[in-house]
Amino acid sequence: MSIKEQYWKYSLITIILGLGLLLFLKITPFMGGILGACTIYIMERKQMLYLTQKRRIKKSVTAFFLLIEAILCFLVPLSVAVWLLISKLQTVNVDTIDFVNTITSLADWLRTKTGYDLLSKENITSIASIIPGIGQFLMGSISSFTVNVFVLVFVLYFMLIGGTQMEKYIYELLPFSEENKKNVLNEIKMIVRSNAIGIPLLAVIQGAIATLGYYLFDAPSALLFGFLTCFATVIPIVGTALVWFPLAAYMALSGNWVHAIGLLLYCGLIVTNIDNLIRFVLQKKMADTHPLITIFGVVIGLSIFGFMGVIFGPLLISIFMLCVNIFKEQYLK
Repeated sequence: MSIKEQYWKYSLITIILGLGLLLFLKITPFMGGILGACTIYIMERKQMLYLTQKRRIKKSVTAFFLLIEAILCFLVPLSVAVWLLISKLQTVNVDTIDFVNTITSLADWLRTKTGYDLLSKENITSIASIIPGIGQFLMGSISSFTVNVFVLVFVLYFMLIGGTQMEKYIYELLPFSEENKKNVLNEIKMIVRSNAIGIPLLAVIQGAIATLGYYLFDAPSALLFGFLTCFATVIPIVGTALVWFPLAAYMALSGNWVHAIGLLLYCGLIVTNIDNLIRFVLQKKMADTHPLITIFGVVIGLSIFGFMGVIFGPLLISIFMLCVNIFKEQYLK
């Protein structure tokens, strides 16, 4: 290769990397919708191939009906769940007098034991300064969710239409041998499918078990907190404890010590262990993924991809490990 050809080659690589980085930075706000479209495409890929290749149905017609299926099966339940949560929050009645008395009693007890004044002017000012930020965060999250839903639908439609050409193009670009290309693609499909099915299933099972405990121990707004527990299963390590531990603490501070201790024991012994058991069994059955890959993958994925990181975080670590193994097999032996 001549110097001139090398100059062309490396200049082209530099342009590709520079523009790719710029495009990635600008497209980051829509990453949730794009990754969601990729997830649903992998779930519906076999249906698309069957209907277009076996049944000879036009791609545009098949893509339209599969898009309707995705909206009914994925987006509508999620939107209804969010709407029910908002409606339930609006109907929650908090006894202001009891709440203030509880906080005052807690502050007095804390000041007596430690000398720290929870209701000092500085603390109240700090809390008041946080409230506008919380409102802005919630409004921004709702707006981002709405935009990403439209992005998901738009991208998914064109992925379904051009799926085979897209897969062929990506397959040719992968820097691996034929065997390793198949291994990488199989790993992607397996992990995405297992997480896309396993995570909602885990959330429903654990949320149902937690809701039963909330009813048994007379927790306030049991259905609402059960619903929040479903979403908390996504968060690794602490998970559902973000819901039931503060709830038990509130019940204890309200004077309901017996039910608070019972709820604490029930959730600590049953709900938490059910979480670990079901999560690891599902991962083992569907993708044979190591638990540490799942835990650290979710932690890393949430910080990079947002909510869709629960699926693509473990995938990122698995692909990294697979690439390391490929390098070891081909170049170190």
